[in-house]
Parts: sequence; C-alpha cells; structure tokens
Amino acid sequence: MKKIGIILNGVTGRMGTNQHLVRSILAIREQGGILLPDGSRLMPDPILTGRNANKIADLAKKHGVDRFTTDLDAALADPYNEIFFDASGTPYRIPFLERAIAAGKHVYCEKPTASSYEAALDLAKVAENAGVKNGTVQDKLWLPGIRKYQLLKEQGFFGEILSVRGEFGYWVFTGEDEGQPIQRPSWNYRSEDGGGMIIDMHCHWRYVIDNLFGNVTRVFCKAATHIPERFDEAGKPFKCTADDSAYAIFETETGITCQFNSSWNVRVRRDDLFTMQVDGTKGSAIVGLRKCWVQHQSVTPRPIWNPDIDSPINYYDNWTEVPDQLEFDNAFKIQWELFLKHVVLDTPFPWTLREGAKGVQLAELSLKSNEQGSWVDVPKS
Repeated sequence: MKKIGIILNGVTGRMGTNQHLVRSILAIREQGGILLPDGSRLMPDPILTGRNANKIADLAKKHGVDRFTTDLDAALADPYNEIFFDASGTPYRIPFLERAIAAGKHVYCEKPTASSYEAALDLAKVAENAGVKNGTVQDKLWLPGIRKYQLLKEQGFFGEILSVRGEFGYWVFTGEDEGQPIQRPSWNYRSEDGGGMIIDMHCHWRYVIDNLFGNVTRVFCKAATHIPERFDEAGKPFKCTADDSAYAIFETETGITCQFNSSWNVRVRRDDLFTMQVDGTKGSAIVGLRKCWVQHQSVTPRPIWNPDIDSPINYYDNWTEVPDQLEFDNAFKIQWELFLKHVVLDTPFPWTLREGAKGVQLAELSLKSNEQGSWVDVPKS
C-alpha cells in the first residue's frame, strides 16, 4: 500500500465537499485505494486546509478525516504531501497554486483556473517551467450521458454531425421569499467575487465542444443579467453585477455549429438540467447528464406543417434510450483517479492547466462578443 498526501484547500464549499472530498477522495479510500499495475494499491491521504478553523474542524470530524490545519505553509513544507488541490474562489486561486508550485507540489484545481486568460496561461507556464504535474477539473467528459454519446459517435451512428443545441440551467430562487430560499451561493451573481454565467459555464463548454465536436474557432454571444437584485444567505438584498444568462453560438474547425443557452432564470421542461441535441445525417441524440436517447433515420417521422389541427405525431415517440452497458462511476472521481495515476505512474493526463486556460479564453472572448455585438475569432492556443 502506497500512501500519497493530498492537500485539499477550500473544500468547505458545496462543490468541494460533495464532489471532491466525499465522492472522490473518500470514495477512493472506501474502495481500498487505486489498484496499480504491479498489484499494489495507492491510497490518498487528505489534509484539509482553509482559513476558517471551525469549518475545517467540523468538516474533518463529520467525515472522519484525521488531518486538517489552517497553516497552509506547514502543509506545503511537508514532503509527505505531494499534491495540492484547490477549490477556493476563483479570485484567490492563483496565489494558492503559485505557492504550491513553488513548494514543488503537483497541482490540480477546479475551473476556472483564473479570472483572465492571460493569468490562466501564465499559471500554466509557471507549472510547466517548474516541472510539476498539473491538471484542471473537466468533469463533464466522464458523465454517463456524454460517454454514451461518444460510443455512438465511434460506432458511426450519426453519420455526418451537422449541429448541436445545448440547454443548461434552471430557476434559481432570488431569496426574497423566505419559503423559497436560494439554492446557489450569492457570490455567483457578483462579478467582483468571481461570479458570472459565462466565466462559469463557457469554461465547461470549451472542453465539451473541443473534445466532442471539434476545436472552437469563432463565438457569438449575448449575455444578460435578467434579475438585477437578489438576496444573500443572510436575507439581505444585493445588486447583481454578473451575467446570469448567456446565449451563444460556437463554430468549430469541423464545420459543426453548436448553440448553447445557459441560464439561472429558466424553468425546466426538458429531459434534464443539461441536454444537448446532436443532429446528424443518419441519426440524432438527446444527451443528458446520465441518460441518452436516440432516433435513427429509419424511424424519423415525416411531419407536415399544418397549424390548423393538433399534430398527429407525438414527437417524444420513436426515441430509444441507450441502455447502461457499463457501470458508471462519479465523473469527478474518475478524473481524480486518472490524475493520481498520472502523478505516480506518469500515465497521460491531457487535461492540464493549459487546457483549463482555453476555457477562460473562451469566456473572455464570449464577453468581448457580447460587448461588441459581433462574431469573435478564437485563436489557437
């Protein structure tokens, strides 16, 4: 059994606690570690770090984590801790990562990796020059629905893929009504705190589109702050300074047009909180987070436009759900296991800080498109 010390910084938030601590690191421990090719096992040994001593202590006690501290420098100085992971707020991420890199730690972090493309790219260069292994969370690539899509694509189900339409989001309550509290952190709606739909979700859409459909070459985007005032966790009103919705078209080098709507102000009447409709010459798919439905050319109905009568066709018919051929693990956990193997075995890990910087680049260019009201080219990076 080989143990590897992992500094988990800023994981007291919802995402850090649920996806990274509980469903990834602790889940790997519960399964007995990661089986290595020589038959041994790799066991992650986390130490929780952060500024709030009470929060860290409570989190550690709740989940049976023995190691925790507010002294990040001491944790970085300990050679037992080989990896530093950061899930703190975006404005604070670079200083944490730079300290870890300077201490010789391999680094892995949530996205976005920085608040600007220049800073994100500089960070990637710092890690590369230091020779440390590095990675960015790009979890959606391992979601069951997307993995089913990838299998269909490999099998040639779609023929030539023509277009993609993505719908993401749900209604986030403003907090004005005490009976309907907010279900997302209030900082999401303040740009000065790193919030904003575009900086959040266009980082995702970059790696999703690049990996599934082809590298993004141009973007046209319209951003909006539909709800100008919300209420924070204490019930106090605040002005929303960040975009809460984004409507974008992305062109790819493969000629596939991708439209993605992202909004915290939409009521859901679709199969999931995130769906992509992929249309090809031979077939189409509705790709959700966990499920995927397909319609082949052979069963595609033949609609006739006639608004004067109810449609004789139920358009939800003739779609078939792709079965679960495999057991799908948590997407965050899968990428964590890949990163840990990368550190220990030097196996490939293409989801680097440089790849994470591409997401920040697309977010910046999307905001530029919104400001200019025009298409913006996405340079190769």
